[in-house]
Amino acid sequence: MTDTAVKGAPEPRPGLLAAIRPYVEKAPLAAFFLGISSGFPYAMIGATLTTRLAQDGIDKKTVTAFTLVFLAYNFKFLWAWIVDGVKLPLLGRLGQRVSWMLVMGVLVMAAVANLAMVDPGADIGSVATAAILVGIAGASYDIVIDAYRIEILEPRQLGVGSGMNQYGWRIGSAGAGALALVVAARAGWEAAYLACAALALPAMITALLMGEPARRREPKQRAGFGRAVEAVWRPFVEFLTRRGAMLVLLFILLHKIGDTLGQLTLRLLLDELTYTNDEIALWDVGIGFWAYLIGIFVGGIMYARLGMKRSVLISLMLMAVSNFSFALLAAAGKTNLGLAGAIGFENFASGIGGVTVVAYFSALTDLRFTAAQYALISAAASIVGRFLTGTTAGALVEQMGFVNFYLLTTVAALPGILLFWAMMRAGLIDASVGSAGREPANPDQSD
Repeated sequence: MTDTAVKGAPEPRPGLLAAIRPYVEKAPLAAFFLGISSGFPYAMIGATLTTRLAQDGIDKKTVTAFTLVFLAYNFKFLWAWIVDGVKLPLLGRLGQRVSWMLVMGVLVMAAVANLAMVDPGADIGSVATAAILVGIAGASYDIVIDAYRIEILEPRQLGVGSGMNQYGWRIGSAGAGALALVVAARAGWEAAYLACAALALPAMITALLMGEPARRREPKQRAGFGRAVEAVWRPFVEFLTRRGAMLVLLFILLHKIGDTLGQLTLRLLLDELTYTNDEIALWDVGIGFWAYLIGIFVGGIMYARLGMKRSVLISLMLMAVSNFSFALLAAAGKTNLGLAGAIGFENFASGIGGVTVVAYFSALTDLRFTAAQYALISAAASIVGRFLTGTTAGALVEQMGFVNFYLLTTVAALPGILLFWAMMRAGLIDASVGSAGREPANPDQSD
């Protein structure tokens, strides 16, 4: 999707119904249900497993070590090519994406059911193995879901579709966590996990109802072993040989460092300012959650109205300002109004950025290699923040204090903003967009 100038007399501003209508189209609605199934495995190995282990008397060091399971999501690009390059026997007749959606959905349900059956008190090693299997299965399901989402959405729908997908992800993760707690209190953790396994079904049913994406492009490859080998390297070569590809990759790596630094230490700041758990729940969860949902809606409208480039640039600037708002909060000290404003603005900006930036990253993919390329992009977008900032944030706070630290996170957001602006001026944004973000000139795509 590229930005275009409007010529002639201004058209009447569309009303609320016109803004809502794109959200109820078939493909964005499908993206919502895909998001539900994408979000629930994350909860199963996240807060839900943490609660289960704590209630079974497992020590805190062991519980926190389970966060390493999430590394599967960072390294999913290593096997994402399989979803693009390997055709399944028998089920493959349903289509490359539909067949893999069904297989991965079944594997996720099986992995969650396996985690349900292990007893943390009896064998913590088996729990660790089961959790790793859920992480790998969930990350693999994400590979298929992301590829399917991108391929069913038209370029004009990428923003709205990304927003609907995030709505679904939030509901899937939060719903799974709530469902698990309710069922566990009445029937035990085994029943809770088995009940949550059913949340893999929405994506599977969606794929069966929608069928193979019309925009799905099959790469021209050799048969047999040669096809599998080419599926490994061709997605990366295709992306890296585009004009400006290295700058785009640098932007992907840098754009969230400031935001990630700030989020890692937010609860430490609130503790430093002596906020109670009730106050944090009210402002962080209450205000923040709804501000995030509103931000997602606004982000979809911005992407559709302003175009890809301007909406992404604005969202990057808003996310930088949100970090600055926490510097102001740290300087002001404890104030409920200040916390509500900072939390609300940060979540609103994150909601907008989550839609516009994800839509841009989706547009970067080539429809022949959607799974492999998006897995690489999404991994690159998070891996630097998690590894680099996770090892430095606490030490920086101790050395600089919270005010200077959050000023630093604001400055850390500037390279991403300036790089994106420079790429806009040089025409590299449009040049780097793949076939997923372009309207095809003809039905066929050649190698």
